[in-house]
Amino acid sequence: MAAPQMPPPDYAASAPEVGTPAFSPLYQQIKGLILQSLQAGEWKPGEAIPSEMELAARFRVSQGTVRKAIDELAAENLVVRRQGKGTFVSTHAEQHVRYRFLKLMPDAGDREEEGPATRSILDCKRVRASAEIARALQLRTGDAVIQVRRVLAFGGVPTILEDFWLPGANFKGLSADQLATHVGPTYVLFEHEFGVRMVRAEEKIRAVAADAPQAALLALPQGAPLLSVERLSYTYNDVPMELRRGLYRTDTHHYRNDLS
Repeated sequence: MAAPQMPPPDYAASAPEVGTPAFSPLYQQIKGLILQSLQAGEWKPGEAIPSEMELAARFRVSQGTVRKAIDELAAENLVVRRQGKGTFVSTHAEQHVRYRFLKLMPDAGDREEEGPATRSILDCKRVRASAEIARALQLRTGDAVIQVRRVLAFGGVPTILEDFWLPGANFKGLSADQLATHVGPTYVLFEHEFGVRMVRAEEKIRAVAADAPQAALLALPQGAPLLSVERLSYTYNDVPMELRRGLYRTDTHHYRNDLS
């Protein structure tokens, strides 16, 4: 009777189990393990992850397998390679990605000339999730969420009215003062203070007319055209962490998306 064939080294029986189908390539399994470590906060945004050699030894696979996993993570903007320095966890604090989820651009000039937004926090409170909010954030109806309402002004002009909801368990202690005084993107605050990094988002956009309360907050006439943008943002492993609904004025700004 012929001896059973042994699998190639990268698919040895000692390879890590990550709950993926048996046919999943090993580099995808290693990618999943790295994502688990990112989600658990083993390496914080902006910090270096171990070298390919160290990760290969940790997971008992080849460096080529680790490299392929990191290639995919880099392509998804989850990590960034720096020549001669190593691989780092991506962060919204980096200049080239800090506003990558905000696609609203001024009609005149560019975002750098316009400068950062001025935030007016209208409300920040802990509430029970409605069925709709709970469904979006994969919570149970009645679970605690943080609900925030704010106006963002550019150049002194109120431009965006936003409502957003965050899982209460992940954002304990978030206050209106923190949101108002933080310098830089709010997602950087979430990274530094709560260990939550938003890595991707889905948006729905439609045209609406401003009702009386919305028009008052945005200093517009009632019925003025607005863009309604609903965004669901996710952290690692597609865990939803924020539902955001924004109303964008269109008389001074436009929505821009680069397609490739």
